[in-house]
Amino acid sequence: MATLASTVLTMADWAKSIDPDGKVAKTVELLSQSNRILDDMLFKEGNLPTGEQTSIRTGLPTAYYRLINAGTPSSKSTKAQVTENAAILTARSEVDQDEAELNGNVSQYRMDEAEAFVEAMSQTQAETLIYGSAANPEEYVGFANRYNDLSATNAQNILSAGGSGSDNTSIWLVNWGANKVFGVFPKGSSAGLSHEDLGLDDATDASGNKFRAYMDIWKWKNGLVVKDWREVVRIANIDVSDLVAKATTQATTAATAIHKLMSRSIDHLPNGPGDKAAFYVNRTVASHLRIMAMDVSNGAVTIEPAVNQFGMTIHELRYLGIPVRLVDRIINAEAVVA
Repeated sequence: MATLASTVLTMADWAKSIDPDGKVAKTVELLSQSNRILDDMLFKEGNLPTGEQTSIRTGLPTAYYRLINAGTPSSKSTKAQVTENAAILTARSEVDQDEAELNGNVSQYRMDEAEAFVEAMSQTQAETLIYGSAANPEEYVGFANRYNDLSATNAQNILSAGGSGSDNTSIWLVNWGANKVFGVFPKGSSAGLSHEDLGLDDATDASGNKFRAYMDIWKWKNGLVVKDWREVVRIANIDVSDLVAKATTQATTAATAIHKLMSRSIDHLPNGPGDKAAFYVNRTVASHLRIMAMDVSNGAVTIEPAVNQFGMTIHELRYLGIPVRLVDRIINAEAVVA
């Protein structure tokens, strides 16, 4: 007997999606996350079919004092070209025709399944933006693998919070801008998540037998360009257990306490924070920053009314006026940055 692959919806999956009245149930998205960094990220069309080639100044010309009747030697600046490749994130859905038509509302049933695909792709995109690695050639390189060496050229923008165990996390300060940090999509393509309804076609089960299925494909072409590495600051090696206990490296009086390093990080941006600057933290860090905001003796961390991307009024966490955004894909088990 043919066995359906686990990547297609089964009758059991269908049953879980239908209310007793036969209508498509409103699914409670227990697996949804908040990854606000995707809302803030600026995008531009790349100048290459595969991404973006940028020119970075690596050296300044020499300036000379001169005497009367003495000439000035010629000099020049130096540049380097860097190519940032975009990656193609894709997902496919195949729903058995008879299964989709059981409740009489094929469109609603497929739309409910589509919500899960959109959430999955958003989570994957956010994770790649933080942790994408050159070791996986199908990905683009994320922030963590660009700022991971305290002896590298960009080490001056990595602040260590002193954690030495295995339960570390990071805070990221990103100053988005066209000449700073931005997302890129390949030349001739479009930004964001695209969906193509492939309609009704033949699908193949695990035994190679065909069945009719409604098919969809989602695609998201995206890359990261750090044109000026000085516009990103990583506060690394935040010991989570210390943060929870407010002890040792995260004692209020410690030089490595996160609120002190967040203050220091602002001065590592060459021209200060712009209109699109934001801190990015996970829920553990956000919770403890919010507690700091409720401490009347700490005026740096505040909770202020703001308008989100949907025009709704929310209460937003800020540090010295800079938004603090929640990114659930930032983990609490980062290796020590050394």
